[in-house]
Amino acid sequence: MTASSDPSPTLPDGTRLGRAALVVADRTATVDFYRDTVGLRVVERADRTTTLGTEGTALLVVGEDSTVASRDERAAGLYHTAFRVPSRAALAAALERLRDGWTLEGASDHGISEALYCTDPAGNGVEIYRDRPRAAWPRADDGTIRADGAPLDLDALAAAGDAGPAPAGPQLVPDGTTIGHVHLEVSSLEAARSFYADRLGFDVTMTGVPGALFFAAGDYHHHVGTNTWNRRSEPAGGRGLAWFELLVPGEGALEAVRERLLEADVSITDRGDGFEVVDPDGAAVRLRPGTDSSH
Repeated sequence: MTASSDPSPTLPDGTRLGRAALVVADRTATVDFYRDTVGLRVVERADRTTTLGTEGTALLVVGEDSTVASRDERAAGLYHTAFRVPSRAALAAALERLRDGWTLEGASDHGISEALYCTDPAGNGVEIYRDRPRAAWPRADDGTIRADGAPLDLDALAAAGDAGPAPAGPQLVPDGTTIGHVHLEVSSLEAARSFYADRLGFDVTMTGVPGALFFAAGDYHHHVGTNTWNRRSEPAGGRGLAWFELLVPGEGALEAVRERLLEADVSITDRGDGFEVVDPDGAAVRLRPGTDSSH
C-alpha cells in the first residue's frame, strides 16, 4: 500500500517516541543527573553533546551551549520528559536513587500508571513511571482512558524493590526503558489539538483533565501531553527541549504523514531518513521510520 492510497488520517498503532534532546548550559551536571539519578547509561560522547539511554537504545541527547539564553518564564516549552520503566522493581530502584541523591518533588498513582516527579539540574521537569497492565486502566463510560490523581504509596513501592534488585542493577534502568511521553506547556489547547491531532494524526485521549489535552497512537494513554496551567503566552525558546522524535512504522505511513502536513501548509525540513516540523509554539518534532513496538 502506498502513501497516496492510505486514507487513514491517524498515525499507525505502533507509533512511539524515540529520542528527546535538551540544550543546557552545564552538560556535566545534567549528564551526571540522568546517569546517576534517572539511571541511564552514557552511550556516546561528542564535542558538544552526550547521548544517554539503555544498552543499545539511545533515549536522551544532552547538548551544551552556554550562549543560549535561559527559557523565559512566559515561554511555552517542556513541562517534563517521561521515562517509562518496564517493571515496578525498576520504579522502586528509581525511588531509592531519588531519595539517596536528589529531591523527589511528587509521586502519583494515576490508575494507568505509577509516577515519580523531579527536576533536573537545568530546571527541566522529569517523570519516571511504570504502566499498569492495559486491562487495569480506568476508563470513562464512553470507553476512553481516564487518569486518576491519587497519591502514590511510596512505602509499598519501596517494598517492591526489597523483593529483588532491578534487572539491570541498582544504578541502571533496565533494557526496555523508553521515553513514554513528552509533556509540553503550550499557549493554546485548540492550536495544540489542531497540530497534534488534525495534522500529525494522533488520537485525542484523556480529555477530562482541566487545562490539558493528551494525544496518543494505538490506544496508549498519551505520547504527547499539553497543558496551559502556567498561562504561557510566548513561543518556546532558549534552553530546554530542543526536539523530540516520533518513530512511525508501516509501509508508506511516514510518507502519508508528510503528505497530510504538506496539504495543511505545514513547513517541513528534511533530515536524513525523516523530517522535522515545528508545532504552533515552536517545539520541534522529528519524524523518522521506526519498527512496530508495544507502547
